[in-house]
Amino acid sequence: MQNKTNVMRILDSRKIEYKAHCYEDSGMISGIDVANVLGENPSQVFKTLVTRSSNKLYYVFVVPVDSELDLKKAAKSVNEKSIEMIKQKELLPLTGYIHGGCSPIGMKKQFCTVIDKTAMQYNTIYISAGKIGYQVEISPSDLQKIITISFDNIVK
Repeated sequence: MQNKTNVMRILDSRKIEYKAHCYEDSGMISGIDVANVLGENPSQVFKTLVTRSSNKLYYVFVVPVDSELDLKKAAKSVNEKSIEMIKQKELLPLTGYIHGGCSPIGMKKQFCTVIDKTAMQYNTIYISAGKIGYQVEISPSDLQKIITISFDNIVK
C-alpha cells in the first residue's frame, strides 16, 4: 500500500497488527456501501460518531454501520443526562477528520470512547483509517492498546 494514513502510521509505530483495506472513493458513500465494497458483514464494519453532552463534553461512539446510536443508552454509558450529535462542520476542527473518514485513532485530542459491545463477538472489526477510501481491520483488544475504550450496549 503506497498511501499510508496517519492511523496506519500510529498503528505501525506502536507495532499493532492490522490489515489495511482500500476502496474507490465514489463520493458520498454510506457505511453499508463500504461493507458491501469490502465484501464484509455490515455488523463487523464500524462507524465513528462524535457527540457533545449538555455539559459541553465530547464523547466518541463506535457502532456497526448497520445500526443506529441510541442517544439515551450512549449518554447512560458515559454517565451523562443527555448527549447530541455534533454538527458536521464541527468535526474537522475538533477531531482533524472529515465526515466519512473519522477514526477513533489519531484524533487531535483523545475523547472518552465507547464501542458497541457487539464488537467483542468478532476477532477483528473494521474502522476508518482516517481517510475516505481507507479502512483498517483490527482486533478489539489491539484497539484497546492504542486508545482508552470501553464496551457497552449503545445501539437501538
